[in-house]
Amino acid sequence: MYSIMKHRKNKIKRQHGIIKDLKKFLEKEVASKDFVSGVIPGRITVGNATGEKLKIRYQYSTKSGAKLIAVSGSSVQEIFVITGEPEKLKKLIDKFA
Repeated sequence: MYSIMKHRKNKIKRQHGIIKDLKKFLEKEVASKDFVSGVIPGRITVGNATGEKLKIRYQYSTKSGAKLIAVSGSSVQEIFVITGEPEKLKKLIDKFA
């Protein structure tokens, strides 16, 4: 039987890569919250942004929580957050925008 927690550490799925500085942010600011059940970093694409500072944006609510977008340098990554309280997550992420 396949364990759902096989690739998770501190509520964050570790099966794929994570862009620069995002792991630390997700551990400290998102996964540590009691209203967050899990964090799934998604695909990484190359954008046309410049700068090295990590930027996080709330994109939209989903059936299981919310989708966030992280930008660091020219890398863009989707992040899916499992939560029953997406509005709390939106308020939290908006503080960092």
